[in-house]
Amino acid sequence: MIVELTALHWIYVSFILLIIAFMVMRRDTSLLCILGIFLLAITATGSISASVSGVFNSFIFAITELLSTILVISIIVSMSKALTVTGINDMMISPFTKLIRSPALAYWTIGIVMMVISWFFWPSPAVALIGAVLLPVAMRVGLPALGVAMAMNLFGHGIALSGDFIIQAAPKLTADAAGLEVMDVVKASVPLVFVMGIVTTVAAYYFLRRDMKKGALSVDNIGNNVNPLTKELSQKEEQKLKSLLSPTMKRIFAILIPILFALDVVAMSLLDLSGGDATALVGGTSILILLLISMVTHRNAGLEKTTAYLIEGFQFGFKVFGPVIPIAAFFYLGDSGFGKIIGDFLPANSQGIVNDLGVSLASIVPLNAPIGAITLTGVGAITGLDGSGFSGISLAGSIASLFSTAIGAGAETLTALGQIAAIWVGGGTLVPWALIPAAAICGVDPFELARKNLLPVTIGLVVTTIVAMFLI
Repeated sequence: MIVELTALHWIYVSFILLIIAFMVMRRDTSLLCILGIFLLAITATGSISASVSGVFNSFIFAITELLSTILVISIIVSMSKALTVTGINDMMISPFTKLIRSPALAYWTIGIVMMVISWFFWPSPAVALIGAVLLPVAMRVGLPALGVAMAMNLFGHGIALSGDFIIQAAPKLTADAAGLEVMDVVKASVPLVFVMGIVTTVAAYYFLRRDMKKGALSVDNIGNNVNPLTKELSQKEEQKLKSLLSPTMKRIFAILIPILFALDVVAMSLLDLSGGDATALVGGTSILILLLISMVTHRNAGLEKTTAYLIEGFQFGFKVFGPVIPIAAFFYLGDSGFGKIIGDFLPANSQGIVNDLGVSLASIVPLNAPIGAITLTGVGAITGLDGSGFSGISLAGSIASLFSTAIGAGAETLTALGQIAAIWVGGGTLVPWALIPAAAICGVDPFELARKNLLPVTIGLVVTTIVAMFLI
């Protein structure tokens, strides 16, 4: 299929390159994204008033798309704050301190636990389930919060989500688009998923240890954001708050809370809940835990304290998402958001700006195994830039089908490769707003987390692409 590239496509590409350059230079990109939205809108509509309105409408669209994530993060932070100030958190993490005794053990243990849970319930609820409990343990043994976020992010949103062996939502989308059986794509993805995962996580740990040895990264030097779970109180205030509950009550809560979350896991399995439904279950459980702790701990002041905890959580949630909303608003224009925000101004056969660029890239390259593998990685990475990871994998499947027909082999491998590239880039390891759950739970800057992930993920994609060339 021939896709007409218009001025809108070239403006979008130009601003992607500028945004990447600004991120590399550690400069803020909010103003740049707003300018990009305005230029896209005025190019499409020719109306200044419509373009100004388009900027505002793009923010509304981005907030609407991100609202469920903002909400669950805010609630988890509210609950975690209550656990921390009452001393329940200390009681809960005490068993883990015997297992996790070094930064290396913390990184690999958190990562593997995250990966296993994410295979069954997807990464967002997994972050909520393990982040608040294991973060303090890891920091106590010397792993910085940024290292915890990287472990959860790379193992969960990277390895588990890109393979999606259990729930199989991702391989079904790519398999349907490529005209293949789902299990064929799953089987072909297994070696690629593990090559990508092993190379990326080992590289990330190497760079993490290097930065820690140089003193560039430490438990006390984790970025500009204040971790809401470790916010400093005066010693007198801290002792007063922790004395509100007796050791017996703390022990009861420390046992009850993991049981409630374990019941969530059982319910997810029995009721076949995943994605947003599973996240909602975890969020609702967190609210109930917060209410219970507040009423038991603060008694007559429990009503007011519940509200205070919620306010603190929402303040943190919107503070974290503040710089993310403009850049998310810009990148949403690359997909279905363009029509909803600005209007139907793209060519009639357009599949969205990002997908059009992927199709055009595939149409101008020669067809052989190495070029096919490189192109599918490129197409997957480009379509992942919208921050979903899933919106472009059907396109990757379609292009894999075209390439495999021309090459005469490798349909399953090419399909799996496009899927892996799209989800590693867009599913939550490189695009800042997609990796916010892990960043927010750990109290680190999502943009800094994206920068730390960039080199390991790039190395992983290069190695995985080379391996795919031999498997085709």
